[in-house]
Amino acid sequence: MKKTFLLFLVLLIGIPVFSQIGGTGTYQFLNLPISARVTSLGGNLIAVKDNDLNVAILNPSLLTDSMDNNVALSFINYFGGIKYGYAAYAKHFNRLGNFSAGINYLDYGRMTRADEIGITDGDFYASEMSFNVSYERQMLDSNFTVGATVKTIYSHLDSYISWGNAVDVGATYIFPKRNLCIAAIVKNMGRQWRLYDSENREKLPFEMQIGISKKPKHVPLRLSINYDHLEKWDLTYEDPANPSTTVDPLTGAVTSKNKYKVLGDKLMRHIVVGGEFIVTKNIFLRVGYNYQRRKELKIPEKRGMSGFSFGFGFRVYKFHFSYGRAVYHLAGPTNNFSISFDINSFQTKRFVSTN
Repeated sequence: MKKTFLLFLVLLIGIPVFSQIGGTGTYQFLNLPISARVTSLGGNLIAVKDNDLNVAILNPSLLTDSMDNNVALSFINYFGGIKYGYAAYAKHFNRLGNFSAGINYLDYGRMTRADEIGITDGDFYASEMSFNVSYERQMLDSNFTVGATVKTIYSHLDSYISWGNAVDVGATYIFPKRNLCIAAIVKNMGRQWRLYDSENREKLPFEMQIGISKKPKHVPLRLSINYDHLEKWDLTYEDPANPSTTVDPLTGAVTSKNKYKVLGDKLMRHIVVGGEFIVTKNIFLRVGYNYQRRKELKIPEKRGMSGFSFGFGFRVYKFHFSYGRAVYHLAGPTNNFSISFDINSFQTKRFVSTN
């Protein structure tokens, strides 16, 4: 067990070697919060291994044998009439490991086509989707698992078409006696094969993350913390309304913000925290906080609940329903609905009489 954990630490330490690949790029829909549970816990969740296919979609190393014949579906009502969602299916194969396949889609809907001076010329349609195949396998012992997802991405924006491939690689280590889970993932390593235009090849939204979750003993609460964007330390931008340095109009002296506050601000922009209250074995209440989202989208005069999210989950019969609501801006929140079920639970066992 100690050797397994040391191997996991080496993986975590080695990840920043690839930090030069970071940056923004095309196919940004790949990083949208994809399930209601994830939405309600702040927008990211990669280190909870409790047989939930909705979470394993984000980190393939979270797939388990118990997800055999599981189905997960999700629908998100986003801003501006945009809608997106996914459908996924998981299957276990003896001696091979665990697999899942699914599709993510984003529908921008119909929009009015106009030129640079505002003359309209009918409507156009835009959508993007990703076909995903994931694989998970145990390494050395049952507490350490690794996984990978291969994505084939297709984007259709009016007359512009692009497609590419990406790969996610994740690893998870659990401490069953401590109810502790640690995970790391490298996302969207790949290439754009067909370009929107022949002269501009865009990067994919590469990202590295680590996460940890802990359920204290005898407490019906699971806490999760995710650190996003390991590949880039400074996620801030210069806000013209609140610059980092100012000039005194009388003396001309240059003043700067407190360096400790600046350091803390940069650190917190990477952090997503969430709490899941286990009311009963069939009822869950969830709340999350995304500091970067609040920092970038709040209005100083009226901050509201920007950056906060909440939701709930419950099981009815053989189905698990979840709802997540995330507040981005005073303009409004997003609503996310997910459902999952096990096909095996609908199969009736047949008994053959020996009389």
